[in-house]
Amino acid sequence: MSNIKYILGHFEDPDDMMHGIDKLKENNISIYDAYTPMPIHGIEDKLGVKRSRLPIVAFICGITGTFTAFSMIYYMMVHDWPMNVGGKPAFAFPDFVPIMFELTVLFCSYGMGIAFFFRTHLFPGRAPRVMDLRATDDRFIIAVDANENADHDKINSLLKDAGAVEIKHNERRYVSYE
Repeated sequence: MSNIKYILGHFEDPDDMMHGIDKLKENNISIYDAYTPMPIHGIEDKLGVKRSRLPIVAFICGITGTFTAFSMIYYMMVHDWPMNVGGKPAFAFPDFVPIMFELTVLFCSYGMGIAFFFRTHLFPGRAPRVMDLRATDDRFIIAVDANENADHDKINSLLKDAGAVEIKHNERRYVSYE
């Protein structure tokens, strides 16, 4: 059993990397992930990445903010300290709308930020997890799980045919910045 965990194909051009993804998929080779220094349109579909559930979190946080604002204002203005302002009733719903909107936006933005950091493990103080440091600079990298795909020579030749300028075999999952 080899110590190699990942086979990394380095590309200088995003089109070559997309071609490499197609070649690997045609040969039924599962791709662990792709790392790019910039966003590439359509890469999620090629890799089979599922749609994000962050909008669901945003909706739930927004509804929570709206309900919290309504409950808070209703309690304060109707039960705790009712005031007669200009002859208006204590429960004047149009007056509640701006505060409800503000708390909806506040809960939604903070909830989405917290959910994103929780899901991606990007907590403050945590070292970044990167397969190869050049993926954040100028290289496009396809990572293939070497344990799931046994034919390493075939993977190497497919990556070379697709235009990989370098192929590395990593023995560990992530590179540290230290």
